[in-house]
Amino acid sequence: METWDAIRSRRAVRSFTDQPVDEQDLDRILEAGRRAPSSMNEQRWDFVVVTSRDRLRQLSKVWRYGRHVASSAATVALVTPHGDDAHERESIAFDLGQAVMSMMIAAADLGIGSCHSSVHDQELARSLLSYPDDRRCDYLVALGYPADRPLKPLGRHQRRPFDDVIHHDRW
Repeated sequence: METWDAIRSRRAVRSFTDQPVDEQDLDRILEAGRRAPSSMNEQRWDFVVVTSRDRLRQLSKVWRYGRHVASSAATVALVTPHGDDAHERESIAFDLGQAVMSMMIAAADLGIGSCHSSVHDQELARSLLSYPDDRRCDYLVALGYPADRPLKPLGRHQRRPFDDVIHHDRW
């Protein structure tokens, strides 16, 4: 798939088939996240990949809207340093957004669906993923093949009109 088609095909997939994601494809998606831009190239992230069905079911409980994680073929947990500095947290959040979008576009390019999820229960996430106490996990990215329909460029989308969003030189 071409990049533009992958961007137009990417959508939130919350229902997955039982088909596993090939390890080579999963590595490509992870590599896309690893190569994402980050502030000052600090790369303040680690990715924990979960593929065990039992672990995915448990991980789906870290946020009340994370049920789709349970049926995913793989879910990537994004783990970052735990800091109290607001500027640092904002910078990390921006970097994570870029890593997540890079992974989602790479997944769409391979015909693999994705959907992000927040993490509310840090204690449960830490107990399941065993990351150090000086880290936290704020986001998950569920991956798998869409159960409803394959990914393809969306003709009708629910986005604000181009001219309502884009402003040139000033508002």
